[in-house]
Amino acid sequence: MSGRVLTRLAPVVLVLAASLTACGGDADTDPPAADQTATSSPSESPAESPESPSDSGAESDTVALTVTREGDSFTPNGERVELGIDQPLVLTIEADEAGELHVHSTPEQEISYDAGTSEHEIVVDRPGVVEVESHDPDVILLQLEVR
Repeated sequence: MSGRVLTRLAPVVLVLAASLTACGGDADTDPPAADQTATSSPSESPAESPESPSDSGAESDTVALTVTREGDSFTPNGERVELGIDQPLVLTIEADEAGELHVHSTPEQEISYDAGTSEHEIVVDRPGVVEVESHDPDVILLQLEVR
């Protein structure tokens, strides 16, 4: 019977471990980050806004976010963004130099960008917390909480 108990507890332990590793920030909330980003990218259409009622399901709406790189500094820096499974995230990258972002999803995704402004779409098809980071410099820009 103890083997059965361990078998049933294993998924619970994995979920708890994943939850604990995802808890690293303050009591910051995600809506201010989304609101700040929506106002900082006026070129995007209202249909791309997370609050847009254009699609019938809220989970299928595209989330738009602007990433800014100035030298070795990135904005946002470690903020959490909630996404639904298969919900597109469009990143507008404004950079003063070329670089590459890594999306630690399964499978991993790489986003190469040039100096200037470019748009890139990320879609994650599995629940969990996915980090979007730069390796040069080593900075975590976003934590995508996919549900």
